[in-house]
Amino acid sequence: MNGFDILAAGTAQILPREDLIKKLAHNRPLRIKLGADPTAPNLHLGHAVVLKKMRQFQDLGHEVIFLIGDFTARIGDPTGRSKTRIPLDENTIFENTRTYLEQVSRILDPTKLTIRSNSEWLDGLSAKEWITLCARTTLARITEREDFKERIAAQQPVGMHELLYPLLQGYDSVALRADVELGGTDQTFNLLMGRYLQEQYGQEAQVVMTMPLLEGLDGVQKMSKSLGNAIGITEPAPEAYGKIMSISDDLMWRWYALLTDKSAADITAMKEAVATSAAHPMELKKDLASSIIEEFWSAEEARDARRRFEDLFQKKDLTTAQPIELPAGTAHTLSLIELLRLLGAVTTNSEARRLIEAGAVDIDGTRITDTRSEARWQDGTIIRVGKHRFYKLLSSSKPLL
Repeated sequence: MNGFDILAAGTAQILPREDLIKKLAHNRPLRIKLGADPTAPNLHLGHAVVLKKMRQFQDLGHEVIFLIGDFTARIGDPTGRSKTRIPLDENTIFENTRTYLEQVSRILDPTKLTIRSNSEWLDGLSAKEWITLCARTTLARITEREDFKERIAAQQPVGMHELLYPLLQGYDSVALRADVELGGTDQTFNLLMGRYLQEQYGQEAQVVMTMPLLEGLDGVQKMSKSLGNAIGITEPAPEAYGKIMSISDDLMWRWYALLTDKSAADITAMKEAVATSAAHPMELKKDLASSIIEEFWSAEEARDARRRFEDLFQKKDLTTAQPIELPAGTAHTLSLIELLRLLGAVTTNSEARRLIEAGAVDIDGTRITDTRSEARWQDGTIIRVGKHRFYKLLSSSKPLL
């Protein structure tokens, strides 16, 4: 495949396609921009979809810029929000930014990566420059955004700072003179604003390239930490492997398409093999999980995670459950919700309650469905969370923090 075909594969939109073909024909490195607001400490596999596309640009010799939205994180992207997002404080933004850099290096080549922060130019905008920027568009254009439109129709408040967000993200493209901006399909409005503002500032307009949104573990909503349906790329590999094995067979094909290098023809062949009983969905799902863990963790961790999964679920050897050391001083009787959080099995109380109520949690084989339950544990206690995550609890000499 030529450069365009490689880059176009798997995309949702290229706006406009002709412009990307022309830019590539110049045979010069293009400036590729991908922005991320550090609103949470960890990236997840949903982010990996667009980062994989970014890596393709790197491999083809283009200049890749990973933009940390440390200024825009103070506002919070209103995309998809039904209410105003609470702005983050600067300490949280700083800590989240620090973790992002290590995480993106799992997918992108750090030796070919430029890191920028949009506070570099947005912090220094004068009042005159702010007014000039706002004058480049209209309220009618900004409120064309579907989420703003819906909130206004429902008489729900839209903050003035939220209206500025698309302008600020767009201005990032002006400051960087981006040739191409990447993002998920939920970012289309903001990315097109960047293209529009570049024209307003007399620059050659960027090409907008969007990637499909990865559905989370529930197979319905997009992957999101806040929805409890995500797999963070810093999670232990065995836990990530188990979560991948918990997805539905239908969702498996979607994940093959977005998270692996399998072609559409490859996936069609696998589907046909399942339909004729020439292949079992469980084995294909294990191959998927191994492929994802190998790419975003390591080959060794992928082998170990697969072996542990097979020991647990095919050989029924619970002694191979993921060992978790609880800090010294941890009470041996505590709320089940608190225990799940200590394990790292959930990130929020609401996620814990949802799993418990669904009967997806048991202790030493006893299912717990009461969210108010207390859990008693000792060394060797086995906690099951969902279908494919097992934890073996151990005491630790480490102090309770």
